Amino acid sequence: MAGRKIRIPEGLEIIPPEFYSRPTEEVAPDLLGAVLLNRVNGKWRGGRIVETEAYLGKDDPASHAARSKTPRNSVMFGPPGRAYVYFIYGNYFCFNAVAHDGISGAVLVRALEPLYDIEGMRAARNRCKDILLCKGPGRLCMALEIEREYNCKELYHSEIIIAADKNWAAPQEIASGERIGIQEGGHLPLRFYIAGNPYVSRTPGKACNLDKT
Repeated sequence: MAGRKIRIPEGLEIIPPEFYSRPTEEVAPDLLGAVLLNRVNGKWRGGRIVETEAYLGKDDPASHAARSKTPRNSVMFGPPGRAYVYFIYGNYFCFNAVAHDGISGAVLVRALEPLYDIEGMRAARNRCKDILLCKGPGRLCMALEIEREYNCKELYHSEIIIAADKNWAAPQEIASGERIGIQEGGHLPLRFYIAGNPYVSRTPGKACNLDKT
């Protein structure tokens, strides 16, 4: 779709690539409230980003970019503003937005509040409860049908985009805390979420089981 103007839902504006050319830990909270959209069967499907995690470069032991550049993580070293999609646990894909101000980094999108083509999400998620459609990184990729083919896609003029919602009022509180499921570097307060939003995958003291129910 390069060179073409993309028609997106009214009130949304595609976030430009320069937005991502900043420290990853700054981009991660700034993505809260933005809308992640994937075009599935000719329809935009997606929702509001309500939870993110920042993964930095060589000084972050939890980051895929902590050691060296490999075929798997190479997109994290490339131009900011691209999708980084990887497979985990032999079952799930995770979606990240590449963001850094020099070498490497990416923002994991952990949860969405469903907004567009919810019926399509229900079908993709085996008719699970709506509250669970995108509540977790694996779930949201299943709901939006994001798979490996989206890796390295530009997020500003491809079939998968992140857009600002011009009509959205920023929440009163953005919370931060430790990243989830991380041992080395897990203590770093690099998870960000909209406090009180019911679609956040995990709040303090409450676990989220990643399944299809």
